[in-house]
Amino acid sequence: MPNFEGKAQVVSEIKEKFQGSSGVVIADYRGITVAQATKLRAQLRQAGVEYRVLKNTMVSRAANEVGIEGLDVYLEGPTAVAFSADPVAPAKVIAEFAKEVKNFKIKGGVVEGKVVDSEGVKVLAELPSREVLLTQVVRGMQAPLVGMVNVLQGPIRKMGYALEEVRKLKEAQA
Repeated sequence: MPNFEGKAQVVSEIKEKFQGSSGVVIADYRGITVAQATKLRAQLRQAGVEYRVLKNTMVSRAANEVGIEGLDVYLEGPTAVAFSADPVAPAKVIAEFAKEVKNFKIKGGVVEGKVVDSEGVKVLAELPSREVLLTQVVRGMQAPLVGMVNVLQGPIRKMGYALEEVRKLKEAQA
């Protein structure tokens, strides 16, 4: 019985991780060295991503309890799972690492509760960061406003030019 309780607690922890994460990446870590794994963990930690090697059955059970369906396809062989509140962070770090280390394979992932394949994770990794996207949105909203301000300032500017010319004429006459 104690073994069952321990497994139930691990499933519960994984379930909490799924619920608290917007981005989850599942990878096959076979063939990487301890030094490479340590480097990956450090990069993930720096990005605010939790990385764990977990049993497939426990991940599957937790995913089913949370309501994530279709993840079982990616739970074959050794599995490492990266959890993050940021949907893009784990995909970026792991995709970059997979480019460097050819043995490391991305199996799939979960983004905002939806299961994606390895190509979906790679596409997600190519997205700009959240800050860059927000900057682009603000810039897009700001451009029409700046244009409108310039248009509205046109008559005022012209009035200023006209008044300056009147001043020059009066100076010339005096």
